[in-house]
Amino acid sequence: MESLIHDEYFHFLLILASSLILTKIVHFILVKYVRGIAARTKTDIDDAILKIVTKPLCIFIIFAGFYLASKSLSALDPYSMWINGIFFIGTVLLLALIISRTLGVLLSSWLRVQKKFEKMPKLMGNIVAVAIYLIAFLMILDYFEIEITPLVAAFGLGGLAIGLALQNTLSNFFAGLHIISDQPINVGDYIEIEGGISGYVEDIGWRSTRVRTLPNTLVIVPNSKLAESVIINNSLPVLEMSAVIQCGVAYGSDLEKVEKVTLDVAKKVQETVPGAIKTFEPLIRYHTFGDSNIDFSIILRVEEPVSKYVVTHEFIKALKKRYDEEKIEISWPVRKVYYAK
Repeated sequence: MESLIHDEYFHFLLILASSLILTKIVHFILVKYVRGIAARTKTDIDDAILKIVTKPLCIFIIFAGFYLASKSLSALDPYSMWINGIFFIGTVLLLALIISRTLGVLLSSWLRVQKKFEKMPKLMGNIVAVAIYLIAFLMILDYFEIEITPLVAAFGLGGLAIGLALQNTLSNFFAGLHIISDQPINVGDYIEIEGGISGYVEDIGWRSTRVRTLPNTLVIVPNSKLAESVIINNSLPVLEMSAVIQCGVAYGSDLEKVEKVTLDVAKKVQETVPGAIKTFEPLIRYHTFGDSNIDFSIILRVEEPVSKYVVTHEFIKALKKRYDEEKIEISWPVRKVYYAK
């Protein structure tokens, strides 16, 4: 009997030691050889998936070693049902972890090749992870033969109470889904929102959308507010956009000369200022007899929304200097007052 016990513990330690050695071997192969093969491929998807799989796989080998080693001990036979259950739960959760992270990488890679996406919104990755873990939870319940119907009824009543308590949160969540599916904005777009908020969309999350402004501050906008707002998306349909600058000259000005001088300055700005589209032909259009000036618009073209600030800045400086040289007047506001006799 004593010899048998010693044999059981010997087998226990042997299986445990074997699992540790196997873990070291598998980790060595994955890190030294498989990672080198993956690094030579054109895509980085296999590198990311290998990084995801390596640690959970090593954990599973050790976990399986403990499970198999415990089977060799007769003292643990009365607890075999619990041991089997723990092993099943651990295996399912590790598998769910690997699948959810792998699908996240694949989804992210697919979105990166789409023109409208620069990176995957976290909300989409979170939805995939929740779906995978929910399936894993149902598999665990099925393994332990737990009836799902009473749980569904309980969750229904509990869900109603939670839904009322988290009404605003759920509203923001579904608004986030609407924004992602309808695509009025995408991550990386430069947008303007009611209230004077403008900047780049950093991320669309569970509850809110993060907008990075030009001064490099982060504005957190609740998804429900964003879905109801009037949004100007400067990145759609293309990044290129017009920069329209308003100006006016005195009524005594030669409008043909004004047009020629203004277009000459605009062309030089288009060709020399970074961010301006060099091949674009600028335009000038007179539109209003103003109180003190004849007003007109100058239309330039820039490569992306933020470039219009630099291009406008340089154009106004160059135009003012040229107008001074050509004696073209931009009048001060003038009012004529007549006194009745």
